[in-house]
Amino acid sequence: MIRFCAVAALALLASPAFADDIPTRDHTVTVISTVPAIAGQKSTLYVRERALPKVLRHGAGRKVVLFVHGAGTPAEVSFDVPYQDYSWMGYLAAAGYDVFSVDMTGYGRSARPAPMNDKCNLSPEQQKGFGVNCPQSYPGNLTNIGSDWNDISAAVAFIKKLRHVKKLNLVGWSQGGPRAGGWTADHPDQVAKLILLAPAYDRNVKADPPPLPVPGPVFNTQSHDEFIANWDRQAPCPGQYDQATAASVWSEMLKSDSVGAGWTPAVRRAPIASGGFGWTQAKVQAMTTPTLMVSGVNDKQVNPGRVRDFYADIGSQKKVFIDLACSSHNAMWEKNHLLLFKASLEWLEKGTVNGHTQAMLKLGY
Repeated sequence: MIRFCAVAALALLASPAFADDIPTRDHTVTVISTVPAIAGQKSTLYVRERALPKVLRHGAGRKVVLFVHGAGTPAEVSFDVPYQDYSWMGYLAAAGYDVFSVDMTGYGRSARPAPMNDKCNLSPEQQKGFGVNCPQSYPGNLTNIGSDWNDISAAVAFIKKLRHVKKLNLVGWSQGGPRAGGWTADHPDQVAKLILLAPAYDRNVKADPPPLPVPGPVFNTQSHDEFIANWDRQAPCPGQYDQATAASVWSEMLKSDSVGAGWTPAVRRAPIASGGFGWTQAKVQAMTTPTLMVSGVNDKQVNPGRVRDFYADIGSQKKVFIDLACSSHNAMWEKNHLLLFKASLEWLEKGTVNGHTQAMLKLGY
């Protein structure tokens, strides 16, 4: 299925001008799941593609990008906001890239295992918000970093076959850091360049997984009020984000989850994804993939110090850290988003930011 979306023109920062219509093409990818609740079963992942018409017809050569989302917001909402010039996917597509995003199992339009439909599988505190009080019907966190990597493998294999490429570029946000970064560490021959916004890096993670599923709630929810409150606590700069942008993001969030949208209050649902293992300091030290990392100065969800640790630890000789002014964890939805988008494009094109291949930079100050 192909949907056509009008995208506003970019007039700042010598950015690529958006075409009036950058098509969106939807793909369904089959994966043999390793999510404990459905392990060994065939499942489906939603992969979105955005590219200029000529790229959809003929491909973009090696200019292929896959976006990987974080712990709460599915990829098409995170990276393809249909408001003004806030679509990161659209920005890169306008520059001639073949741009994909993938929803992990349990998110967005990908398959959602049955335990996510049972409010008893929320934490006791979240159950109260829906007027229920009941024991879990499934014994632990739904997904884990290993099952996420398995999903990424399926998406990458699909894209490589579709576009006849040996490598692509990965972009990850938040928990998408361990997802995309950890996958890259294990598959360096398949990733040309890596871009991570607010990667959730922890020097103390263990190498081996604990027994799965990890005890705890199966999934969580976020209401509109919770969404805004979380954003406001990390947006002290005047005009740091536009209310209309936030409204567009929330609207897309509910469109991606018809079940959660029908609950009272309306919510977006996301699986609890057990991390805490796999993407170790030793693995990061062995990484040689050129990597750009970005941290919003006001981020209250992933401490910017953790991202600086990642910069210090990564073994690649081509690495740039960006301290982005007046930006939160949601930097791609805020007023300095075009600085982020422009830096990402320069990294993909040249392996530099403002001409630097290895540096710690401040942007927007």
